[in-house]
Amino acid sequence: MNVELTRFKVKEGKSARVDAWLKFLNDNMEDVLVTLDGEKMYVETIFRELINGEEFLYWYSIKGEGGQEVEESDHWIDKKHLEFWRECIDETYEPVDLITEVVMIPEKVKNSMK
Repeated sequence: MNVELTRFKVKEGKSARVDAWLKFLNDNMEDVLVTLDGEKMYVETIFRELINGEEFLYWYSIKGEGGQEVEESDHWIDKKHLEFWRECIDETYEPVDLITEVVMIPEKVKNSMK
């Protein structure tokens, strides 16, 4: 099981598109959740932060081993998600993987993630 938290920088001037992206994901949650099975994604959460006028998105996930990468998916939700990604995420900024120090998941919950 992989537990990750990664920070990505939003391109300048793309806040409104990020609004639309996050709304799209929330409005299509039923289809979004379908795509998580193939990725072996148990939990995926997106956080948003503004620091000194710069905007960042954080992806928190709990994921099993050997799942499909989103880039390999043919599902329409994943294709749209990647379109937003390419439009909004600043590829010149090196993503920051925060260091996992403690993972607190009760055994009964872990067992249901297999």
